[in-house]
Amino acid sequence: MSAPDLLTDVLRSVSRSFYLTVRALPGAIRPQIGLAYLLARATDTIADTELAPVEQRLEALRRLKLRIDGSGGEAPDLAAFAAAGGPGAASEGERALLGRIDEVIGLLERTTAGDQKVIRETLSIIVSGQELDLRRFEVGRSGPGVIALQSEADLDDYTFRVAGCVGLFWTRLCRAHLFPGAEVDEAALLEQGVRFGKGLQLVNILRDLPRDLGKRRCYLPADQLAAVGLAPEQLLDPRTEPRLRPLYDEWCDRAVKHLAAGWSYTNALPGGTARVRLACAWPILIGVETLGRLRRANPLDPTQRIRISRADVRRILIASLARYPFQRSWRRLFDEAAGR
Repeated sequence: MSAPDLLTDVLRSVSRSFYLTVRALPGAIRPQIGLAYLLARATDTIADTELAPVEQRLEALRRLKLRIDGSGGEAPDLAAFAAAGGPGAASEGERALLGRIDEVIGLLERTTAGDQKVIRETLSIIVSGQELDLRRFEVGRSGPGVIALQSEADLDDYTFRVAGCVGLFWTRLCRAHLFPGAEVDEAALLEQGVRFGKGLQLVNILRDLPRDLGKRRCYLPADQLAAVGLAPEQLLDPRTEPRLRPLYDEWCDRAVKHLAAGWSYTNALPGGTARVRLACAWPILIGVETLGRLRRANPLDPTQRIRISRADVRRILIASLARYPFQRSWRRLFDEAAGR
């Protein structure tokens, strides 16, 4: 691969936290994972740029997906997505990424055939989730009401498309490049990898609930809200929190269980994969601590932004590095972060 600044400076500009994870990875898989993230971030930027009409976003996603797939076709017009300033606009780093998307695709085309295949399959699933999101929440919208997912199955499907599939990608890439001959329970790793990704996405959904409600989106299933006597619109009032809390905590519990599967995944990786284990551990531990804070806050209050500080991230990184050589102590990290 060339254009190394795409996988360093540009990657850092669109995700400081994920950049730390990528930098920890072995060189055999670092470029491919960084590349896949840049492609996913580009499609996510297109989907989320509210300055562009929804039909224009869908068309740009369709064209970019064809180019990622290697099917050719006309390049998408990304001028509207690179516009600066205003609510719903892309960040400076995202604009820089979109401006160099041809270079990013060029990097993809210079990877091995096997890596291209797994990256393209993963991006196809991710883009399908982004398109589904736009159609569900934006196409044909009439009025200011809040649109919610209808069922737990809808939420499970969404978390698989935008994050669970990344667990499959990560596992297949590590298997191919880091431990191709190791005896591992591959089916279990793949299943736990999917749950790992779903858990991280649930953390995002639970944390971003007020922001999504402000956009008239609700990822908590409507049928479960109805079962506790709530309509999605009522979640716009932070005073509804006591009525929502039991259901919200159930989803926090679900996220913790998924992340626990991710922790099992991390520790099931074969010997000699310390860097991959650390790269997996950091988002898991950050996610579990985030859930603990969400349980103690009003998740409907738009004035609160629950997040782990840089100092806390540094603390997690230092503790994991210090305790990794002592496996009994290392394995307790998850339970301690979960407050067990």
